[in-house]
Order: sequence, then C-alpha cells, then structure tokens
Amino acid sequence: MADVILAIDQGTTGTTALLVDRKLNVIAKTNQEFKQYYPKPGWVEHDLDDIWKSTISVIKTVLNKGRIKGHQIAAIGITNQRETTCLWNPKTGQPLFRAIVWQCRRTQDICQQLKKAKKESIFRKKTGLLLDPYFSGTKIKWFFDQHHDLYQKAKEGAVFFGTIDSFLVSKLTRQKAHVTDVSNASRTLLMNLKTLDWDSELLDLLSIPKEILPSIRSCSEIYGKTKNVEGLPDDIPICGMAGDQQAALFGQGCFDAGEAKCTYGTGSFLLLNTGSKIIYSRHRLLSTVAWKLKDAVTYALEGSAFIAGAAVQWLRDGLHFIPSAADIEALAQSVKDSEGVVFVPALTGLGAPYWNSHARGTITGITRGTTRAHIARATLEGIAFQNYDLLEAMQKDSGKKLSLLKVDGGACQNNLLMQIQSDLLQTTVIRPKVIETTALGAACLAGLAIGFWKNLSEIKKAWQLEKKFEPRMNSKSRQHHIDQWHRAIRQCLAGC
Repeated sequence: MADVILAIDQGTTGTTALLVDRKLNVIAKTNQEFKQYYPKPGWVEHDLDDIWKSTISVIKTVLNKGRIKGHQIAAIGITNQRETTCLWNPKTGQPLFRAIVWQCRRTQDICQQLKKAKKESIFRKKTGLLLDPYFSGTKIKWFFDQHHDLYQKAKEGAVFFGTIDSFLVSKLTRQKAHVTDVSNASRTLLMNLKTLDWDSELLDLLSIPKEILPSIRSCSEIYGKTKNVEGLPDDIPICGMAGDQQAALFGQGCFDAGEAKCTYGTGSFLLLNTGSKIIYSRHRLLSTVAWKLKDAVTYALEGSAFIAGAAVQWLRDGLHFIPSAADIEALAQSVKDSEGVVFVPALTGLGAPYWNSHARGTITGITRGTTRAHIARATLEGIAFQNYDLLEAMQKDSGKKLSLLKVDGGACQNNLLMQIQSDLLQTTVIRPKVIETTALGAACLAGLAIGFWKNLSEIKKAWQLEKKFEPRMNSKSRQHHIDQWHRAIRQCLAGC
C-alpha cells in the first residue's frame, strides 16, 4: 500500500495541503493565500480559478517538501470552507461567476422576505439551520434572481452548483463526478436532516432547480479518481470529504457524544458531538450533520462566530497595529488587563446565539490611557468571549457541562488566547500536536475508506496532545469581565 494520505484543506483565505502518515504525523505541509474580493460593503467573493490554481500549487509544493512521489499517495481527502457557493459549467469545468463566500451578506433581503412569509420554521425544522445569508440556499437563489437565463441553462444541464468540495472533486476528476457529502449538504438550507436528501419543498421555496445539485454521499467512500491533474498521476482515489468544521471535529478524535472542539480560523466554530440524536437548539445554535460513515450518521450542535482570526488580520492590515498576526500575543501581554476596553468583533455581523447581520464591530471603554496593547488584548478577549456565549448556549441545550474543550486552527497557537479561553469557560482547554485538524480529519476519512486505518480506535490512539490550559482566573474577576462583555454586546445591538 502507498505511504501517505494527501489532504487538501481549501479555506477562506488560503489553501493548505498536508501529507499524513499512518501514525498521524504530518510529513509536510504548505499553504498559499489567494485574493479576496469585496465588490460592495458586506459582499465577499472568491475567484474559483484562483482557488483551483492555489490547489494545484500547494499539491506540487507539499510533494516537493515531503519528497513524496505521486505514486506514494494512497488517497486524497478534501475539507473546505462550507457554505461558499459555486456555479460552473459541467462540461468544461469553467466557473460561471465568482463564488459567493459564506461571509457575504448580500442575501439579507431574501432572508427577510422568507421570514416575513413565516417560512423560517420550515427551514429550521427540516435543516436545523436559521434563515441567514450565511448559508448557501439564498446565495443560489440570488444568482438565479439576478441572471434569469440560468433557469433555462439549468434545465439544459449547463449549470452545476456545489460548495467548494464539489467543485474540487469535479476538477480533480475532470468533470467525471458531481458529488458532495452530507456535512457540506447540511449547510445549504436544502438538505433534510432526517432523510439526508435534497428536500423538494425547500427547493420550491427558493426556486432552485434540482438539476444543478450534486448527489449526496457519505464522508468516507470513493467519489472518483484523479484524471489529468497537473502534478499528480491518474487514478488516485478521492475518498474522504467533510466541511471544515466537521472535519476538525473528526480530526480531534471527538467520536463520542458529548465531546467538543473549537476551531480558531477566520471565524471560530464550536461543535459538540450529539451522537445519533438531532438536538434542536433552544438558543439559536445550529443542528448539523457531523459525518456519515457507511450507514451510521453522527450529528452535532454548532455555534459559529463569524470573526476570530480575521479580527487579528484587521488589526494587522487595516489598522497596522502589528507587522504580523503572531505579534499580537506579545503586544497583548505587555499589559496585565484591557483596563475596561471591550471589543465586540462583529465586523461582518454577529453569529450565534445573536444572529444579527446588521451588527457592526464595537469598541467600548476607551480612555486617554488606552494604548494599542489594550486594544490588542481586548481583541483576543473578544474572540474568547464569543465562544463563552456559544458554550453557555450549548450547555443549556445539551443539559451537560463540558469539562474539556479541544482546540485547533491557526489562532490556537496563541497561548494567551487559550489561557483567556480556559479562564472564561472554566474548562480545561487541550491543544493537540497537530493543529491543522481540519486537514487531518479529511485525511482520516480518506484513509478509512481504503483501509489505511482499520477503525476509529486506531485513529484515536494515534492522536497526540501538545499542551493543556487550566482555568486560573478567580470567579469575581471572571464575572466582572463577563458583565463588561454583555454590556458591550447590548451597546453593539442597540446601534443596529
């Protein structure tokens, strides 16, 4: 059998490739950023050609770094930014438009119209999601509303829709496969959580033709094989697929109900494994599919904060506070406290549990004594506070207190942020040796499909701890900070 699994993690700001061996060691990794497009306030787009070029580039680079030949790749796993919406020509593979990114808020009016028509309960019950511009369904409708010739083209088989996973599989197989997996499909507003199939009533409500949709598959099976891919031999099986947050839950070894992880990327995403049970949140969290292995389906509760690492990028690129994202930790540590400064990082609205797309970033408590360091520390605290709100809601829905939270993603390397998170949650925070758990999860799903790993126990045994953070903050100080945060949230929402 070949030596490694190639994992492709196609994210919001860049594409990453990892080579993983049987012991879950990362043999090599590389990342390449690509351009973000902001044509109007609140709009975010990606050029799919840029994404494909970055994918080819990282594949070549990671093979060179790892000194691995194409024939040594046993399989390919894919994980991806989820709700980002792509339309392309099924014959040529060429994009029809730029992709509408999950962060984009352009479909707010469509969501409001559906809410006024009292349709949100239907979507909520069938999909576990809320009516928000975050999800793919209203983005697809927007394309069809803006380009009326698309309906005819769709009926003629000239339009395919997919999230990024579908687009990449199509390109890797030279348009032989038009598929998605249950985890990505569950983020579209179009898939029924119980039947795990596209729902005709929801398609009708959004006027979306079924002809454009990919087939929904499990997260670990062969979807197709490589064909004419630059830098790779033909016939490598593509056999692992999951949305980035579900893949991270899998890569963290959170296979049992009650286990949870938080990924700190562009946004932060907290997922709790709920096993075979769908838990419908009473606190505006999302019910979603975690994964499907053969016929066994695992569900999860999810809370999403749209801005996490992106807030640090804003300090770096927008305000020029720091030369690199890594420098924020030293700057924030140069003061013992934020001294009353609170930053609500609602730069693209507020996600769960508030779901207010009109909310905008708010900094409160500024005085003449406020410095860059105080704002830097408040930024890290704002990221952690959002997750505090998510976990509080999650614990109320599940009826259980979480004793352990596994963390991953680029920002989890910030020790100060992780300590703040542990203090606020009053929960042990665990960071693994491999923090690229989205890609690791995709690799594990691909490996399971071909017997590279025999079972989940073998994967969990290979999982490795790097650092543990225990709560240190006293209860009085913690409550003071929480009260300041909620006052700032109220001010933020009052300004909408």
